[in-house]
Amino acid sequence: MSLKAILFDFNGVIINDESIHEELINELLLAENLRPKKGEFWQICLGRSDRACIAELFATRGRFLTDEAIAALVARKAIAYQERLATLDKLPIFMGVEDLIYKLRGAQLKLAVVSGALRSEVELVLNRANLAQYFSAIVAGDDITVSKPEPDGYLLAVERLNQQYPDLNLTPKDCLAIEDTPAGIQAAQRAGIQVVGIANTYPFHMLQRQADWTVDYLRDVELDRLKEFFQRCLSQPVPG
Repeated sequence: MSLKAILFDFNGVIINDESIHEELINELLLAENLRPKKGEFWQICLGRSDRACIAELFATRGRFLTDEAIAALVARKAIAYQERLATLDKLPIFMGVEDLIYKLRGAQLKLAVVSGALRSEVELVLNRANLAQYFSAIVAGDDITVSKPEPDGYLLAVERLNQQYPDLNLTPKDCLAIEDTPAGIQAAQRAGIQVVGIANTYPFHMLQRQADWTVDYLRDVELDRLKEFFQRCLSQPVPG
């Protein structure tokens, strides 16, 4: 068994846009005559899909939305997100992302994105940042009906990589995920995938208690260390 694929989370790992999403969610609440609460976005929304986030935010205020109403709000936020990015001269891509991708591709590893963000948002950013060509598969929030911490997105990514590369014979144990939130870490681990936690969003010590390996920055993820970590984890039981 060997390392064959790296599965990237998107928001908080590739692009530093969590503050943008928080602003847009707060604007959405205000437009619906609801008052945002301090810290609520970080407690409820980080690492989860917009659909799950919006549904819970409204439910905590006694408003239980239909699927159609949630879809309409998600679509409104998606338009606002694209408009916000259009005002930026340079996208806030995390330092070290491009270098790491080049190294992984040079090692013949397959790359995929597993995110709760909408496909339109993921593709917009990857295309504008000239990174789309390096990812063999994208699993976005509109591809699955549940959100992280459920493992469905990661399992679908493995399936799609196998569809694209039939000779790869990829299993979850052949993959590593890169995540920045507890919900994302749990999703990958529930899928049977080892996780590198990147302390972009939560403190190092918090992720260290949950991820299989934790680093402060993506530049700390050196290829040799990555492979060494992966081999070491093979002899350890995968958390349930």
